[in-house]
Amino acid sequence: MSLLMHTLHVELGERSYPIYIGREVLADPDLLSQHVPGSQVVIVSNDIVAPLYLDRLRSALGERKLVTEIILPDGEQHKTLDTLNEIFDRIMADRHSRSTSLVALGGGVVGDITGFAAACYQRGVDFVQVPTTLLAQVDSSVGGKTAVNHSLGKNMIGAFHQPRAVLIDTNTLHTLPPREFAAGLAEVVKYGLICDEPFYRWLQASAPKLLAREEAALAEAIERSCANKARVVAADEREGGVRAILNLGHTFGHAIETAQGYGRWLHGEAVAAGLVMATDLSVRRGWVEASELLDLRELLTSMQLPIAPPEGMRNEQFLDLMSRDKKALDGRVRLVLLSAIGDACIVDDAGTEELAELLSDLSLIHISEPTRLL
Repeated sequence: MSLLMHTLHVELGERSYPIYIGREVLADPDLLSQHVPGSQVVIVSNDIVAPLYLDRLRSALGERKLVTEIILPDGEQHKTLDTLNEIFDRIMADRHSRSTSLVALGGGVVGDITGFAAACYQRGVDFVQVPTTLLAQVDSSVGGKTAVNHSLGKNMIGAFHQPRAVLIDTNTLHTLPPREFAAGLAEVVKYGLICDEPFYRWLQASAPKLLAREEAALAEAIERSCANKARVVAADEREGGVRAILNLGHTFGHAIETAQGYGRWLHGEAVAAGLVMATDLSVRRGWVEASELLDLRELLTSMQLPIAPPEGMRNEQFLDLMSRDKKALDGRVRLVLLSAIGDACIVDDAGTEELAELLSDLSLIHISEPTRLL
C-alpha cells in the first residue's frame, strides 16, 4: 500500500492533472487504474531503472490485453530521433490504437522522449510520468515539455504535451547514485532563486538533511519545488512569458552539455554551473549582493555540484551555442537573471563584451570533470 504525503494539482483547465508524492506510489494499483485506463499500455524505461521497478509497476497495472515494454539504453546521448523512431516501431508493430497509454518509468531522458512519443503517436495519446530521479521528480516530469536533442542544440525538437498524472515515488531516491542525486538538487535550488526566497533560505539550512536523504526533508523539497513549478506553468503553459524564468542557468547549462557531448556532464551539473553564472552576471549588474553569490557557491559546493564551466570551453564556443539556444530571439541571447534572491527576470540585452568578460573571469575557477567533486 502506498503512503501519500502530498497531492498537488497543475491547473490547466481541461488539461489539469494531479501530482502525487509519497512512498510506493508507483506500485499503487488504485492510482494507476485511475490514470491509465483502457486495455493497452506502453511502458518505456531504461536498462538501469527497469530491473529495479518495472516488475512492480507491471504488476500494479493489473491484467491488460496488450502491454508493450520498451527498455532504452541509459543516458542523455540516447535522447535522439533514432531512439524515438525505435519507440514508434515497437508501438506500431504491436498495433497500439489511439486509446493506448504510455507510461514513462525513469529519469528525465525517459520522461522527455516518452512524452514526445505520446504527443506524436496518432497525433496525441495519453501518458503518465513516473519519475525515478530527483531531477525528473522536481522538474522535467511536470509542465508538459517533451523533446529530443539535436547535435546542434538540446531539446530543439519537441512538443508541449501534458501528462494525465505524475506519480512521484520517494522510495526510488534511495537507489539513486550520489552523482544523480546531487544533479537533482540543482533544480531544487533553482526554484528558491527564481520565485521563493523562504524556500531558498530553508535549503541553505536543510542541505545536510537533504544530502543524508532524510525522508521528511526530501518530501518537503519535492513538494515545494513542484508547487512552485505548477504555479508558473499554470500561469504560462507554453512559455510565452513568465514560464521562461524556469530556465535560470539553463542557457549557460545547455551550452555546456552540447559542447561537452550529451551525458558527459549531467543536466543538473550543467545547470548548477549555469546558476552561478547567471547570479554572477546579476551581481555585475548591481542587482544582487556579492555575498549572495558567495553563499550560492557555498551551497552548491556543499551539495557536491560544479560552480564553474568545464575546462577548455572557449568563449567563442559558449557564445555561439548560447545564440543557437531555443530561447534566443531574433539573434539576441535571452537570459534569465536575478533582480533579487527569489525574484527572476528575463533580459535580452546581454552584450558580447559583457558575456565575454564573465566567461573569462570564470575560466579562472573552471573544473575538468564534475565527478571530481564526488
